[in-house]
Amino acid sequence: MIEMGQLSEDSAVEIQSEDWMRPAVLDKFSLFHGLSSQDRTAVGALLRRQQFNAGAIIMSAEQVGEAVYLILEGTVKIHISREDGPNVVIAILGPGDIVGEMSLIDDTRRCASVLALESSTLLSMDRNVFRRCLRTMPILSYNLACILTARLRIADAHIEALATCDVESRVARQLVAFTKRYGRATANGGLLIPIRITQSDIASMVGASRETVNKIIVSYKERKFISVDSDQRITINNQQALTKRCQ
Repeated sequence: MIEMGQLSEDSAVEIQSEDWMRPAVLDKFSLFHGLSSQDRTAVGALLRRQQFNAGAIIMSAEQVGEAVYLILEGTVKIHISREDGPNVVIAILGPGDIVGEMSLIDDTRRCASVLALESSTLLSMDRNVFRRCLRTMPILSYNLACILTARLRIADAHIEALATCDVESRVARQLVAFTKRYGRATANGGLLIPIRITQSDIASMVGASRETVNKIIVSYKERKFISVDSDQRITINNQQALTKRCQ
């Protein structure tokens, strides 16, 4: 497990320079929205920037949480390993997201592992410092409550989809959800999902086989609903058609 003060040279590098901490950096995170300029300066001084290589384990399940992480660049996968089957992918997260906060709040061990899917830059804050910030900056606590509420709504929608929708609908819903969260407009009118998403990860998230998901993705590509580049970045070319398949 890689935690504060326990960095591996092969998987993470702590960047000491403070040149990266510009005011606009904190704007990327909903956790920090509404902070006063004084609090923003204080929070910025408490964050540490770390670089994780692709495949690095950022945190492991069942270990004590020592830090919270905020994704500045890159893509990470939250997953649970199973001895009797494939890993279960809980979420794929990208820039602007927070990870590892739950075990810092309720003093339980990590409930899942987090893996860097590509070279990723994360900001980290020590457990005790994070708790102190939540106590002394009410807007921070409010923002965190909003983030956790949004995750709960997503989880409720996911459970509903698993119970009521066929696989194609679940795949379409997942792609649309990624688009709403991360989509960036392209020059040709499409919406790029800039995080790295594999078909295997989509299959795990929607509760289907990779072969079934592959057929759906190929069908979407043939009908020009989406396109996929060599780095497994998906661009939504026909959001209306994809949305219709969410029903």
